[in-house]
Amino acid sequence: MKIYLDNCCFNRPFDDLSQERINMEADAILSIISRCERGVWSLAASTIIDIEINKISSDDKLKKVCSLYSIASEKLLVNDTIAQLAAQFQQVGIKLYDSFHLALAEAYNYDVLLTTDDAFLNNAKKLSLNISVENPVAWLMEVLRNER
Repeated sequence: MKIYLDNCCFNRPFDDLSQERINMEADAILSIISRCERGVWSLAASTIIDIEINKISSDDKLKKVCSLYSIASEKLLVNDTIAQLAAQFQQVGIKLYDSFHLALAEAYNYDVLLTTDDAFLNNAKKLSLNISVENPVAWLMEVLRNER
């Protein structure tokens, strides 16, 4: 299984965990990353994730996010085709960085792009895509249910 986590997923375990939704998403993301670390699934890195991570202002949070991100096994690079696809996604209301995450995951034939951003998720669901775009909690629950 090839998984693309957007930047909000890498940051989620370090958000305010006193909020129930954030806590659940953080647990799901850490479980997914653990499986990637064990080689059960593969996790994408990308030039766009690199850019977003480098904008983290807290040194402590940056180190923690980089630690999670370091297990990514394939680096996805932006090219002209991906930039054009991202521009198409922007035309339907998807924000700049999100459009590149989606274009990369789609162009590199990833199985799923996971995000905790509801607006991104809702806009992506309106598109005809080869990949699935899901919330990590809902996606992990479905995967676990199917493993039985």
